[in-house]
Amino acid sequence: MASRPFLAAEIVTEMPPLHRPQFRDALIVWAKIGLLSFGGPAGQIALMHRVLVDEKKWLQEAQFLHALNFCMLLPGPEAQQLATYSGWLLHGVKGGLAAGLLFILPGVVVMLALSMLYAAYADLGFVAGLFFGIKAAVFAVVIEALIRIARRVLKTPALYSLSVASFVAIFFFAMPFPIVILAAALAGSLGVHFAPEIFGVRSIEDEPEIVTQRATVAGTLGTIVIGGGLWLGPVVALFLVFGSQNVFVQEAVFFSKMAVVTFGGAYAVLAYVAQEAVQHFGWLQPGEMLDGLGLAETTPGPLIMVLQFVGFLAAYRATSGIDPMVAGVLGALLTTWVTFAPCFLWIFLGAPYVERLRKVLWLNAALSAITAAVVGVILNLALWFGLHVLFAKVTQTHVGMLRLWSPEWASLDMGALVLSLAAILAMLRFHMGMMPVLATCAVAGVVMRSLMGV
Repeated sequence: MASRPFLAAEIVTEMPPLHRPQFRDALIVWAKIGLLSFGGPAGQIALMHRVLVDEKKWLQEAQFLHALNFCMLLPGPEAQQLATYSGWLLHGVKGGLAAGLLFILPGVVVMLALSMLYAAYADLGFVAGLFFGIKAAVFAVVIEALIRIARRVLKTPALYSLSVASFVAIFFFAMPFPIVILAAALAGSLGVHFAPEIFGVRSIEDEPEIVTQRATVAGTLGTIVIGGGLWLGPVVALFLVFGSQNVFVQEAVFFSKMAVVTFGGAYAVLAYVAQEAVQHFGWLQPGEMLDGLGLAETTPGPLIMVLQFVGFLAAYRATSGIDPMVAGVLGALLTTWVTFAPCFLWIFLGAPYVERLRKVLWLNAALSAITAAVVGVILNLALWFGLHVLFAKVTQTHVGMLRLWSPEWASLDMGALVLSLAAILAMLRFHMGMMPVLATCAVAGVVMRSLMGV
């Protein structure tokens, strides 16, 4: 029997005790995974599978896949939540905290350092050239992700239709991302009662259970109070002390909202974050979101770490009465807190009920519909990024409720176009890895900017 993992329940797993490691040995492995977790969620999940299932044999194959399926149900970065859940299975709450924190800690440190360097030196010619090339590579990375996710997700005509509808809603009508996600979830949860096959889901009532729950209402409520308090307590305290117009309060509220609706990974939410940060709050310029995404692609940990970059720049540039660099660090750490604290809450709250969640047909249909909608949202992200990579001037116009993006064709950057096409060809035709493409484009960007005398 596993140790008591959290307040919500006592868990009995099928894992043989022989394979349960000492906590200190697990800490070393979680630190190693955190340091090597490059390459996005697919690479991170593959790394954990190799280490936890194949090499260490701490988890059975069925346990690992079971945990992955559960994490796919949740908002937030699934790889980080998979690490948290795996640690929870091995050593309860302390294992979940250790695994989840060590998974993101290297990325937090590296991203914070890169954000500080960006704020201090982005205007230098050499650094500007690096980011010129990185923008082109990031555009290619997003296109590759769009194609990969679409192939995996869009299995039925109904899912294709949901994807198209979400793209039209968000690109042409500026529908807020949370509304698009909620509408897709509603379509899936209601539609499955009439035609479950159109959402590509099936009943799993006859599948064997991996985890048996003995959950208690008191324990569940305790989890909500402790986890919710740790997450939202600082948000409420900041609001009461500084008011709604303070940059730290705005960051805490905005990124807390993002933590609830980030189904489908970082790519799904980035366009919405970018547009809100640029147009509503004025925290960033359009191209800077691409810079941040490029930095996040080169650091270990979840890609959603790009939000830390946004939080840093927002606080760095705000008039807060404190040193800009200190304000930036505080903004970055606050953003990281409200982004990842909910991830631990979802795991510790939902894990005791994981079997019930996986066997609820309408919930799985809602998730299937959301992932289809996410494809359309990522297409919106690709077009939004593409316009701002290739054109120096892009105008947004409104015709009634319809929103149109109009690039000024004379502002087309031929260097960016050449680099972008080369990066897309390298990834899609020659299957080059993300890191080599990013590095090559960064060097090419410096060379091109030097030749142009910029």
